[in-house]
Amino acid sequence: MLAYGDEPMIADAIHAVGRSHGVTVSLVVVDNGCSRSDLDAVCRVAGAELVRPERNLGFTGGVNLGATHVHAQYLALVNSDAVVQADALARLVAVAAEPSVGIATGSIRLAEAPGTINSAGNPVHFLGLCWAGGLGEPAVEHSTAADVAAASGAGLVLRREVWGRLGGFPAEFFAYQEDLELSWRAWQSGLRVRYVPDAVVAHDYEFSRNPLKMYLLERNRLLFVLTCYGSRTLLLLAPIVALFEIVMVAVAANQGWGRQKLRGWGWVLRHSGWIRARRRTVQAARTVSDRALVHLWADRFDAAAMPLPSWTSPLQTLLAGYWRVVRRAL
Repeated sequence: MLAYGDEPMIADAIHAVGRSHGVTVSLVVVDNGCSRSDLDAVCRVAGAELVRPERNLGFTGGVNLGATHVHAQYLALVNSDAVVQADALARLVAVAAEPSVGIATGSIRLAEAPGTINSAGNPVHFLGLCWAGGLGEPAVEHSTAADVAAASGAGLVLRREVWGRLGGFPAEFFAYQEDLELSWRAWQSGLRVRYVPDAVVAHDYEFSRNPLKMYLLERNRLLFVLTCYGSRTLLLLAPIVALFEIVMVAVAANQGWGRQKLRGWGWVLRHSGWIRARRRTVQAARTVSDRALVHLWADRFDAAAMPLPSWTSPLQTLLAGYWRVVRRAL
């Protein structure tokens, strides 16, 4: 669990993890710059280990550091604004224990409306867009276990061996899209990502569109596509990716984060060496082709996840048609 800023819910989140039954919990809290004066006391009372790096490592670096302090057979990630039900971690562990499963992700509910979904596993569009699956829908409509494209980092479990095999999160992502990237590499390694509907986590979710967040989301979407997609897939998608980038610049300018979108391009250009090296590592480790994973890619994205101006309304139809052609060519 990571701590950053004022963290009004972290005490509840920590104590909820401590009340878990069916598993023996060893909690590590990474202080990435928490301003609460009582964090030491909260961790001490809960028996949690508090780790303080010298600087804010972001979600990716913080989790990677915290994971080095965990020596259990299973590794769980729980957000600092998420309250797990007492049996949630045990239910996730039971599914993560299956040899064919790489990551088990919980039924993430909206804290203010516990019968409503925040995420029932996250879909991924073939352009790299990822969003909270089932957001705002009744939880009863997501009561069946299922394979999903990506897990939610708000509440997931994987075997420590799988975490080590996948190499954790790429620290360069800093925050956002890292759960998608890890999930996709699990699929590429022949391991499933499984949604567990009876592992309930109440999440105090609020989606903000501040410029820094949109910068990281868009930059990391490009990093995900450039490093995780196969060469043939990238070649086939190149024209539509280029078109979508032009559209996104216009959208970003309209929504007030145009400079951040361009900043993301700048980061990609300046770190092309890292991207090439990361791509070689990811592609060398994969055992499953993109052709075998086409069923995981969505051809339409949730408008709530990426609201576009009305003049772009034909875009979804164009993208879906283009994807049908690409699927046949893979």
